[in-house]
Amino acid sequence: MSKTAREVMTGGAECIGESESISRAATRMAELGVGAMPICGEDDRLKGMLTDRDIVVKVIAEGRDPEQVKAGEFGQGKPVTVGADDEVEVAIETMKEHAVRRLPVIDGHDLIGIVSQGDLAQEVSEQAAGELVEAISSAP
Repeated sequence: MSKTAREVMTGGAECIGESESISRAATRMAELGVGAMPICGEDDRLKGMLTDRDIVVKVIAEGRDPEQVKAGEFGQGKPVTVGADDEVEVAIETMKEHAVRRLPVIDGHDLIGIVSQGDLAQEVSEQAAGELVEAISSAP
């Protein structure tokens, strides 16, 4: 039987609040040593993901003030997630389909962790890991 997302994820994902500044998000990412953070609303529901690339390309490169831009601006639409009890294969297919390297893991409506490309690569064959990396890397 295959492992579940809950079994391979990194737990304890910390959110950045949707009303917090991009500057604060960047500081927290640096402190935590991560390249992405979930964005959570006032209701503690997941609103999306903010990546270091978002900060560089959509804030800094556009000359916007990171103190004024709010994290919630990057949480538009329904976030791509995986259920805690979904099998690893579901997480892999979701990552491929949406060309993402990290998936928030949801248990009901609660964010309980993040499953990353690296987490999954340790759980599957070299061929499957290679296909995942190729699918994500070749996405536009």
